[in-house]
Amino acid sequence: MAHQHDRSPAGAGLPPIDLRSDTVTKPTEAMYARMASAPLGDDGLDGDPTVQELEAVAAAALGKDAGLFVPSCTMANLLATLAQSQRSEQIVLESNAHMYTSERGAATFTGQFYLAIAGTAGAMDLNLLEDALQGEGLKLRTALVAMETSHNNASGAVLPLDHMQAVHAMASARGVPVHLDGARLFNAAVALEIAPAEVARHCDTVSLCLSKGLSAPAGAVLAGPRAVIDSSRRFRRMLGGTQRQIGVLAAAGLEAVQVMGTRLAEDHRRARALSDAFNGMHPKISATIPQTNIVQVDVSLSGRDSAVWSGALERAGLRARPWGKHRLRCVTHRHIDDADVDRAVMAFRTVAAALV
Repeated sequence: MAHQHDRSPAGAGLPPIDLRSDTVTKPTEAMYARMASAPLGDDGLDGDPTVQELEAVAAAALGKDAGLFVPSCTMANLLATLAQSQRSEQIVLESNAHMYTSERGAATFTGQFYLAIAGTAGAMDLNLLEDALQGEGLKLRTALVAMETSHNNASGAVLPLDHMQAVHAMASARGVPVHLDGARLFNAAVALEIAPAEVARHCDTVSLCLSKGLSAPAGAVLAGPRAVIDSSRRFRRMLGGTQRQIGVLAAAGLEAVQVMGTRLAEDHRRARALSDAFNGMHPKISATIPQTNIVQVDVSLSGRDSAVWSGALERAGLRARPWGKHRLRCVTHRHIDDADVDRAVMAFRTVAAALV
């Protein structure tokens, strides 16, 4: 930690505990060291050697043939749709998937369509998926099925592997590829106590964000069959995603993929500690039981909306993100230790006493 913890009840003088997202993570000292010494080239011409190393390492970690370094996981997901579906075709995903609720790049730019189907804890209803895959009559052809794990809007839920296997089998039987939005795939793998490749084996292409719990400053990797990645590389250029001597950032990504996954269990443990404390605080406050590092807190029974709660919490030294009108999102990450969890609980308790 960058600061010494004040053991006084109020934690006076300390910076606020920032639980808005795991995207607030900063690079590690090891990342800075690798960035300073990274071999560089032009990734748009002959290639950047550090980028090439990251692409190979990430693809191997995800069990895929090839990888592509891109600025963000949003771009990685967009490239996966562009490379595997055509105009007037549809992409099927669960109704609360991040690709549907927050991205929708293919629909915005290309004339592709998203079909959102209902699910439970981020897992789409398989009967509805079967219907969407049939594509009979006047239905649009389903060109791609997308899953997400861990699932952002489902409070970091991890898709069961048997569900992922079933989705992949159903789609493959009709010649439809499956993409996995794996922005927090390493969190899912840690929760399941398996290697990331064992999660990604149930999809054809997969994206991985490097700048969340893995703590790189930016970037993501799209991995999959070489032909799809070659096509995605061409689309990346069209989207302005070629970044020249970007090995400076790829070096941090290498540290993220090779080192940082092993510590995510600490974030999961602290998220559970927060959840337990919130659920024991007041009957009008309820929190989700996290599988990974995301806790959603329902404050609807308090009579105050999430914006009121968020403002009051920030004044008490805790930054939490409104997640809809009546929910708050708290995300643990490597800059949060046990003392910070205690401070966060104390701040929440202080605000609850005032608002409930």
